[in-house]
Amino acid sequence: MGSHRRLAPSGFDRGASVAVSLLSVAAAALVAVPAAAAPYDDTRAKVDRLYEQAEKATEAYNAADERADALREEVGTARDRIARQQQRINSLRESIGSLAGAQYRAGGIDPAVALLFSDDPDDYLDKASRLDRITAHQAGELKDLQDAMRELAQDRAEAADKLRELERSRKAVAAHKKTVERKLASARRLLNSLPDGERDAYDRASRSGRDDVPDLGGATAASGRGAAAVAAARSALGKPYVWGASGPTGFDCSGLMQWSYAQAGVSLPRTSQAQRFAGRQVPLSEARPGDLVVYRADASHVGMYMGNGQVIHAPYPGAPVRYDPVGMMPVSSVTRV
Repeated sequence: MGSHRRLAPSGFDRGASVAVSLLSVAAAALVAVPAAAAPYDDTRAKVDRLYEQAEKATEAYNAADERADALREEVGTARDRIARQQQRINSLRESIGSLAGAQYRAGGIDPAVALLFSDDPDDYLDKASRLDRITAHQAGELKDLQDAMRELAQDRAEAADKLRELERSRKAVAAHKKTVERKLASARRLLNSLPDGERDAYDRASRSGRDDVPDLGGATAASGRGAAAVAAARSALGKPYVWGASGPTGFDCSGLMQWSYAQAGVSLPRTSQAQRFAGRQVPLSEARPGDLVVYRADASHVGMYMGNGQVIHAPYPGAPVRYDPVGMMPVSSVTRV
């Protein structure tokens, strides 16, 4: 594997070249670093922390939103099942209703048949001993109705549980969205407080893209799907970071990985935490193009290895999809899909 030394300033090191230059000048002149550097470095560090916190909240938002989507689908399926079961119960009651009519014409309705018109399956079961008064065929029809009523009650209870969970997930989505927006607004205020020159230096570190291609060496992907995902990720270079987005016009970090592999016909989970386990873990020293590189102990950031110590990723708001050195932040794992 190639060197992991940074080849160009990245968003996570933005301002680093400015700081190095100031230190070099200071050393040569045997004077202290200008005091003005400290406020800039302090502001940059605060902005970096806010972006990191926003990214964690974004992945939590993605997880809650994905769960809400799954629950909406499950609730829809449960409602369809309930409707079918209710239709079956209605048909069974119509069928057995003819028995009640016949018994009425013959001189009265058997108490067991009268129970068919109860909406309470427990009440029906309590008096099930009366089934011995009717024929085996009739008993079978009554048993089918009893089972259908039980299943319907269970399906309704499960659907109610899913609806309550869906509401909790919706609230979590809203809460995480507010957290992301608050962190990003704070970061923007800090950046706007910088003098023009320092803000421009910060912005320049956020503008690498399709025209800033490092030497990727001659490494190849471990599979055809990995190669297709690499090609897709390259096509996204320069696209903006948009939190909660999974392409094709904007991406957050896990959204870029999910979209790139979708172009290769592979379905990845939505969050970086789940993508961490979407394949086989390999050592960083054995990383191949297309492997997912997951960052931080909480797996809150992810990029795609491209070769020669470089990844493509969606860094943070204001920075486009771009190349950065694989060692831009602590690597927690590498996953081969």
